[in-house]
Amino acid sequence: MPAEIRKTLLHVETTLVEGGRSAPRPLKLIGAAAVVRNPWAGLGFVEDLKPAIHDIAPELGALLTGMILDAAGGGDKVEGYGKAAICGLKGEVEHASALIHTLRFGNHYRQAVGAKTYLAFTNIRGGANTPIMIPLMDKNDEGRRSHYLTVHFAIPDAPAEDEIVVALGASIGGRPHHRIGDRYQDLKDLGHDVANPAAV
Repeated sequence: MPAEIRKTLLHVETTLVEGGRSAPRPLKLIGAAAVVRNPWAGLGFVEDLKPAIHDIAPELGALLTGMILDAAGGGDKVEGYGKAAICGLKGEVEHASALIHTLRFGNHYRQAVGAKTYLAFTNIRGGANTPIMIPLMDKNDEGRRSHYLTVHFAIPDAPAEDEIVVALGASIGGRPHHRIGDRYQDLKDLGHDVANPAAV
């Protein structure tokens, strides 16, 4: 059964000035979202979520990836990336998680942008106009703090109680005046190994 998509939304913001100073390179943040009917709505507790995941997640992954690539001008332009889902109040957080925590969803995006890192994420339950917050990290280097960013927007009429909002986020560039270093210097200063950052 294909996804029942009520609407899509593309959010694009460009930061030209940060901290009172012009950005050496403007930062562009992109969010692509789909409002989809929750396939498990009204069914009570569903033990096996896989059939609907397999039906819907690949379609959403392809759709949202295409929206991001169109807005960015190609996968090679994307530097930071992430994902998010919000389930309406008559569903479970597990329903939001189900549609984004599967390679059938994420690999569309990962492969299209040539990424090596995992997709940072949020998955929550909420009502219409719940803020969509998509955490980002560098697609090739999880320790590159300049690309620890968040795409933040909301859809006034979504999710309805029987819907799920599924979203992907991207950045072109990092924070304009990044000056907190990367985690590798912290590890060096603390005498910790990259493979064992907590030294446990």
